[in-house]
Amino acid sequence: MVKKYVFGTPFETEAVICDMEVCKDNPQIGSISVQDGFRFEYKINDMDVIYGLGEANRGINKRGYIYVSDCSDDPEHTEGKISLYGAHNFIIISGKENVGLFFDYPSKLTFDIGYTRHDELKVFCDRADLYVYVITGESAYDITKQFRRIIGRSYIPPKFAFGFGQSRWGYRTRKDFDDVVKGYRDNNIPLDMLYLDIDYMQDYKDFTTNEENFPDFKEFVDSLKAQNVHPVPIIDAGVKIEDGYDIYEEGKEKGYFCKREDGTDFVAAVWPGWTHFPDVLNKDAREWFGSKYKRLIDQGVDAFWNDMNEPAIFYTEEGVAALDKAIHNYVEGNDICVIEDIINTANAVPAEIKQCMQNLQNNEEDYKRFYHNIDGKRVRHDLVHNLYGYNMTRAAGEAFEKIAPDKRILMFSRSSYIGMHRYGGVWTGDNKSWWSHILLNLKMMPSLNMCGFLYTGADIGGFGDNTTRDLLLRWLALGVFTPLMRNHTALGTRNQECYRFEDIEDFRHVIGVRYRLIPYLYSEYMKAALNDDMYFKPLGFVYPDDKMAIETEDQLMLGNEIMIAPVYVQNTSGRHVYLPEEMKFIKFMPDGTIYEQLLDKGHHYVEIALNEVPLFIRKDKCIPVAEAAQSVPEIKWDELKYIGYEEAEYELYND
Repeated sequence: MVKKYVFGTPFETEAVICDMEVCKDNPQIGSISVQDGFRFEYKINDMDVIYGLGEANRGINKRGYIYVSDCSDDPEHTEGKISLYGAHNFIIISGKENVGLFFDYPSKLTFDIGYTRHDELKVFCDRADLYVYVITGESAYDITKQFRRIIGRSYIPPKFAFGFGQSRWGYRTRKDFDDVVKGYRDNNIPLDMLYLDIDYMQDYKDFTTNEENFPDFKEFVDSLKAQNVHPVPIIDAGVKIEDGYDIYEEGKEKGYFCKREDGTDFVAAVWPGWTHFPDVLNKDAREWFGSKYKRLIDQGVDAFWNDMNEPAIFYTEEGVAALDKAIHNYVEGNDICVIEDIINTANAVPAEIKQCMQNLQNNEEDYKRFYHNIDGKRVRHDLVHNLYGYNMTRAAGEAFEKIAPDKRILMFSRSSYIGMHRYGGVWTGDNKSWWSHILLNLKMMPSLNMCGFLYTGADIGGFGDNTTRDLLLRWLALGVFTPLMRNHTALGTRNQECYRFEDIEDFRHVIGVRYRLIPYLYSEYMKAALNDDMYFKPLGFVYPDDKMAIETEDQLMLGNEIMIAPVYVQNTSGRHVYLPEEMKFIKFMPDGTIYEQLLDKGHHYVEIALNEVPLFIRKDKCIPVAEAAQSVPEIKWDELKYIGYEEAEYELYND
């Protein structure tokens, strides 16, 4: 059962699409105070598990830490980080009672889940203007499905989006891209997508292409698609300020950019230099910005990724002025010998200057300096900050329905809020080439599914730092199962295209397993999307009475038939697993054969080599498997075989 409560005058985020009456009484759970902001408090039982929060740090069970919903451009995903790129304000308390809570609030919201006190859950924000949805049900899984029904159907990507994609920040020229495709095709490693990071643009201007490197961009797109490779260009949030750039001039003329308090266009620096932000919370501006995707669609593009849409800010005029003042004051206030000593000995930057430098990027004060025009009302950005990425991707999704109504177009985003799941997927942002981030990738998946985001994945191999052969292989073995499977890394890091490592056949095999499993993965994705269900589930959702299953966070249920348990530790030949019931242990072997072993309920150590892909099939279940293919269109859906338990049946979905 879902109940809706209103406090103050909430902003209409449109996260929930179902109409329902507002309850006139107070929620019969915890306590709520609306003095000096909003505050919810709940006494946590010792056995309670707290699920949810979508793209958040740490574990599947969120107990014991503090989390802040505040979409943040921060690539350092260490355990101490409390805010990441998404804001997903849905939690479930599962234990003594089962209740879900969605706090529909578009600004900064804090979840103190047993952090200040181990037995207290506190949720609070500065303004008591929000909707609170309270969902009761038989289990955490039941509550999740109820929530998914009220927020609307999850985005469904095209089938090719389930293939493998290669990306790198640093591909610039036509030759760079052609060489990557050649490297994969010549080595018979499957590939369906090639990502175009910021350097494909002309001077980092949205919806343009570099004239020198791509004199005929459509021909380039056509040449890739002739090889069953789909180019996926990036679109950033900032529009470059440049006379003669038609999108800038048109947006300025129509008043479609975010404004300062005095009515002038807000200016911030991102990749193109000085930019304006499209006011995507304004319906007319959103429609205008979304229509610009047609420029690339008309050239054959059918896939995009939206980035920098928290929105990220490198610096503003105010930030530069503050730094300039700090430097000036320091120079004026110190003896020349002190200044010379700092210069000559490379001593630490003075604290006041260092603080100004740190405040340049993504400064909270800058988010208070610009406004949106929403239904004729001026709204300060920080009060709706978490909705920007959502509405940028919504702009694209709504435009696709008009530009190509009979075609699915791939779209995923870095920043998001619940509601954006109807228009696109997410990737989990700028991670690192760390073993711990394989595990973080795994743990985020079911939490994102709870909030409606089914098309999800991480930068395989890690975006920052230098990957290693074993790290990349182990991460690919997890990526085999995530709907978004993309190898992506940063400028200045080691090249990590799969064909650059020794014993290429290992990479060919692991990625090949992905294509063998696509009939199953696609089928389960579609069932989850069409039935408001989950693709990934915590073990505790399927085995709610099994304490060990509830506490096991490095294994996931996928669909209704399998459990995955990837290796995420360096220099090991296998791992321990817990089976909540009898299962068949399956390994896809490098020689193309499939290893099967029946294992009883309980604890086991299973050996898994670097070039093997493991999974576990539940008792009395089976799954379809295809032959390996070089691209999604080459998969032979009419020649599937089934592995698992004999006499089992499987409902296959295909379209």
